[in-house]
Amino acid sequence: MAKRRTGRNVHGWVALDKPTGMSSAKALNEVQRLLDAKKAGHAGTLDPMASGVLPLAFGEATKTVSFMMGSGKSYRFTVKWGESTDSCDAEGAVTATSDVRPDRAAIETALPAFIGEIDQVPPQFSAIKVDGERAYKKARKGETVEMKARKVRVDDLRLAETPDADTAVFEADCGKGVYVRALARDIAAALGAEGHVTVLRRTRVGPFAAEQCHTLDELSDLAHKARLTEVLSPVQTSLDDIPAVAVTEGDAFSLKQGREIVLLPRIATELREKASPRTIDGKDASRWALAHVDGTAVAIGDARAGRMTPVRVFNLT
Repeated sequence: MAKRRTGRNVHGWVALDKPTGMSSAKALNEVQRLLDAKKAGHAGTLDPMASGVLPLAFGEATKTVSFMMGSGKSYRFTVKWGESTDSCDAEGAVTATSDVRPDRAAIETALPAFIGEIDQVPPQFSAIKVDGERAYKKARKGETVEMKARKVRVDDLRLAETPDADTAVFEADCGKGVYVRALARDIAAALGAEGHVTVLRRTRVGPFAAEQCHTLDELSDLAHKARLTEVLSPVQTSLDDIPAVAVTEGDAFSLKQGREIVLLPRIATELREKASPRTIDGKDASRWALAHVDGTAVAIGDARAGRMTPVRVFNLT
């Protein structure tokens, strides 16, 4: 029996422009196959009907997916007035209709209420687990799914254009956990209208903008030319918002062995001054920093009391 192929050790990020009609999991599998990568993950699921930026992590970059998922995101989406659906998008069944068609002035007056920290009830057709099962699976079986409101952050929300009386195009910048479909649903409700999302495109995730992304066709072409690894961004791409500190080869060895290192007083002071509130996977990450040797990531460490304790170690050398 032939030995099963396990793939290569490929490390870094690929910014994919996911097409509509494809799940995030399938898109990841396609690129993983092209790279022949052993380990892979994605940062932030996009609905099959949505297109745009989907950061894909390979190898050691998978250890930083939580950071990318916590990064700011931007979207451009189109709302069709007149009908609401159970999924809040064009794939769902119509649940209500209305003749109300909000004009530009009314829409712009309503938007400020959705900027800042807001309470949002996720759509029942979502991947959130309810009683141990994905909400969308329950909804597809015809079950009534009670979704709880949660705090999310919308940094900016703009009306981009109103092509006609039936549609409006919006742009939003937001934090982790915002459901654009729910945002559209709530905007319509505030305007006394019915509405749902017909087009949804993610234009940015953290450091990746749509202009930097590659389509599956482009990645396939590069793979055939044996040039696909050229599009890989470094593992630490997702760590741009945490401090970085250069360490010696000796300290790097210690961190990789799971041992803490002593920081120079100047560096300890700098890291303390750069500390900011941050939670990663339920842990206090306010003092986390990236340790590197000549730009190669060594570890993410918790820097306190003049010492750095490794939290996640990278095996890149």
